[in-house]
Amino acid sequence: MRIITVANQKGGVGKTTTAINLATALAAIGEKVLVVDLDPQGNASTGLGIDRKDRDVSSYDVLTGDATIAEAAIQTAVPGLSIIASTLDLLGIEMEIAAAPDRVLRLRNALRRSGEDRSGFSYVLIDCPPSLNLLTLNSMAAADSVLVPLQCEFFALEGLSQLLETVEQVRGSINPALEIQGIVLTMYDGRNNLANQVVADVREHMGEKVYDTIIPRNVRISEAPSYGKPAILYDLKCTGSQAYLSLASEVIRRERRLRAA
Repeated sequence: MRIITVANQKGGVGKTTTAINLATALAAIGEKVLVVDLDPQGNASTGLGIDRKDRDVSSYDVLTGDATIAEAAIQTAVPGLSIIASTLDLLGIEMEIAAAPDRVLRLRNALRRSGEDRSGFSYVLIDCPPSLNLLTLNSMAAADSVLVPLQCEFFALEGLSQLLETVEQVRGSINPALEIQGIVLTMYDGRNNLANQVVADVREHMGEKVYDTIIPRNVRISEAPSYGKPAILYDLKCTGSQAYLSLASEVIRRERRLRAA
């Protein structure tokens, strides 16, 4: 089971869109995938078609220890793809478990127990809130690696440096095995000279950590969540969907190289 947290401390960079479409693409090529929605806004849950009234057991229950991974996982409309949905209860989780000695390890412990009972997920993707809080720390403590969606805009590198510092802090104190899975450039508009400059700057600074696949700005990607579908189900042929399929293939190729190393 490979656990990847999709994180960026900056909002509006395509983080949730990347999590649900990458998860869908991985499921489409035969992987058994679990999305863990750790954002109180619950956009990943909505984007995968889980109505709020159907979220009786959620990621909140997993973190409080009231439910196991298997009990909280909901099968989505995508074969091979399940989700642990989010509710607004997550807003109060920090106060509830702040005094617990294992407060940053709640998700890791739950996922490890899940692995022991052979739930069979080959990939777990965790969608984080756009901030550094106890939920984000839980996701990074549980993860093997961090996948960073990065919007092609002026302040992209500044936000990236902050995130890399956070990853270093987590590696030094909680999860020494944590690594940067890769950086995904999102919301790219080839007509924009600034976007092209950002792509060049990020590739110069981060080298091979940057995926070859670039996710374009695409109306169909933006429309899909309002229909409770990932873009790949909403419109498979659109440029955004094709980009996420390409990204999934690239993620798997990297994983194979890591395992062979």
